[in-house]
Amino acid sequence: MIDGSVHAGPNAVLSLKREGYHKTDFDLRDTLEVMTFPGFWKLAAKHADEGIQEIIRSFSKAAFVRSLQRLIPEVQMPDIVPNHAGVRAQALMNDGKLVDNFLIVNGTHSIHVCNAPSPAATASLEIGKAIAVQVPAPPTLTLAFTS
Repeated sequence: MIDGSVHAGPNAVLSLKREGYHKTDFDLRDTLEVMTFPGFWKLAAKHADEGIQEIIRSFSKAAFVRSLQRLIPEVQMPDIVPNHAGVRAQALMNDGKLVDNFLIVNGTHSIHVCNAPSPAATASLEIGKAIAVQVPAPPTLTLAFTS
């Protein structure tokens, strides 16, 4: 980082709340929405082992340090301090596949950006251009004059 610190991560753990910034955040409606979506179960089945490891690393500093030591053997427990969490919305299709790119969907009278993966802020001008070309031109006004 700009201050000389090093951030290890991120890891990707399912949040049980739409804007859950803490490990224990929970919202019943948000959780039920995830648990009843067929795409979630297809994704979970395909990546169950890694998903479980991510959860373990999220709750266990020792497990997190061990995984880091595979890359940097010198890392020790005192080197690691917790940092704030972010929430990354990731579109998931019914077939269990993650949407890896921008997903722009046209509504009847609207345009929706349904997925904007990192680095979305960096790409915001390009996203804006992609939306702008989809906006219909206003109807032309024809004026008739009689003399």
